[in-house]
Amino acid sequence: MTQAILKPVTFDEFIDWYPENSENRYELHNGAIVQIPKATGEHSEVADFLSLKLGIEIERLGLPYFVPKECVVKADNELSGYEPDAIVLDRQGTDSEPRWKKESIITMGSSVRLIVEVVSTNWRDDYGYKLVDYEALGISEYWIADYLGLGGRRYIGNPKQPTFSVYQLIDCEYQVSQFRGSDRVVSPTFGQLNLSVQQIFSVGRDTVENAMLEDS
Repeated sequence: MTQAILKPVTFDEFIDWYPENSENRYELHNGAIVQIPKATGEHSEVADFLSLKLGIEIERLGLPYFVPKECVVKADNELSGYEPDAIVLDRQGTDSEPRWKKESIITMGSSVRLIVEVVSTNWRDDYGYKLVDYEALGISEYWIADYLGLGGRRYIGNPKQPTFSVYQLIDCEYQVSQFRGSDRVVSPTFGQLNLSVQQIFSVGRDTVENAMLEDS
């Protein structure tokens, strides 16, 4: 019996296919359309907290950057495209982007100052496909916020624990610095950012705990 060989989906085919006003999010991974799992509450809190803090830092320093609500990043090939949990774009870079004004699509790594992925059960994508493709695209800084310590031991060590990884592009290759607990996150792009891993990963929880104490 001969099996049918499915033709990989190209990036442009993926964008044309993407349903408008969809309740679901999708990405293109090596020619295959993948539905992104619904984010948990904690996942959303961490992603929103980082977007907010980065936006505040951009405004405080008067930088020509912005944090869009949504954006698709085309990999340096025709078979992959990702929708990051948070992204910092350079306004000068987006002015040169051929598709940005009409489609919110980024095709050049030089337009991106920082990209953020918050780890979910599909952690292999963040440490695998996305890391490789963001590196190849020339994105200078990539954060992986693994607030549950889900990543493989080869990525976050043994025993596994919540880890914040900062990948910096040096000589066209990512070099990683990792932070845990009370460590302050050191960012090459945002050198004055004053956030600890504990602050980032516990966002929202302190508020809930305090409310419970007040009610008791």
